[in-house]
Amino acid sequence: MTASKLPTINHDQVRIHEGAPIIRYELAVEGGLRMALLNYGATIQELHVPDASGITANVVLGFSDIHQYFQKHPHFGTVLGRYANRIGGAAFTLDGETYQITPNKGAFSAHGGARPFDVYVWNSEVVDTDFGPGVKMTHISPDGDEGYPGEFTATVTYSLTPDNGIRLDYTATTTKPTVHNLTNHVYFNLGGEDSGVIEDHIMQVYADAFTPTGRDQVPTGEIAPVRGTALDYTSPHPVGDALRAGHDPQIRIGRGIDNNFVIRRQEGTNELVEAAEFSDPASGRRMRVLTTMPGVQVYTSNGLDGSLLGYSGKLYRQTDAICFETQQFPDAPNHPEFPSTVLRPGEVFTSTTVYEFSTD
Repeated sequence: MTASKLPTINHDQVRIHEGAPIIRYELAVEGGLRMALLNYGATIQELHVPDASGITANVVLGFSDIHQYFQKHPHFGTVLGRYANRIGGAAFTLDGETYQITPNKGAFSAHGGARPFDVYVWNSEVVDTDFGPGVKMTHISPDGDEGYPGEFTATVTYSLTPDNGIRLDYTATTTKPTVHNLTNHVYFNLGGEDSGVIEDHIMQVYADAFTPTGRDQVPTGEIAPVRGTALDYTSPHPVGDALRAGHDPQIRIGRGIDNNFVIRRQEGTNELVEAAEFSDPASGRRMRVLTTMPGVQVYTSNGLDGSLLGYSGKLYRQTDAICFETQQFPDAPNHPEFPSTVLRPGEVFTSTTVYEFSTD
């Protein structure tokens, strides 16, 4: 980036919550992206992206009123942990010891339990990154939190890249052996967060396999080919093609797409690779998803039911957005055939995800 294109950053304290200051950060590149962050839940509150005509729109779902984030909502733009996605039976065994964790969805645990990481104010600071100023956020989860062993320290650093992208760099450490899965649950609509359904958006997922689930949406342990299923997005086609596929048991279970895809990569490597592409023919906006993680949960916002008033004052409904949650595999602690999610003292976990934007 030239000096004129380096990101700028501003921040303001917007209120005190549970004795901690909530800070709102705004990162922007002249003529390019503008992103607003909250250190409450390490949240992406806004992401303004130009379309093919240069008209900018906010392409992520969320709230303009910060107080709404304190109420129950489907994790709009937040970082989840200690274990995002599902752990079946709300239990796992590690080094011969069984740990009971908090069940918060029937018999299983989802997205971290009763108090996941997105209901906390994270410590935050402006830092220098390879791409200019960024924001580093840190949350310390105490030993025994939601039943997980070890004091677990998670960080996420947000920055804007020279390739018109937003970059999320995660780290994690622990004081005892534990399991973990950190992701951001950002909801995208490339037509703008108030533009309605994404069923006409075009999607390609760089995955030849996925992890099927039972009726409880917990993985069975199988790694199955996408070929011959409604989840075959190895070539680009409309998101809506899968949503009406009543013959597909996975679509019926999830009431849409809500599945973990096994990202194509060379075995044993964790370099940054392309996980998915997503585009809106109407606006010309395109997005590439790149990650070092082994999986991506594609979720077509099946749980939105019109009860939440969104950023622009419209009610959010089913298929108004899509999530690409780059991640470890759900329920991996209970499936030794899945990539390990174990973190031990002295180890430093790192991962990177980039959402990169362009126009047709």
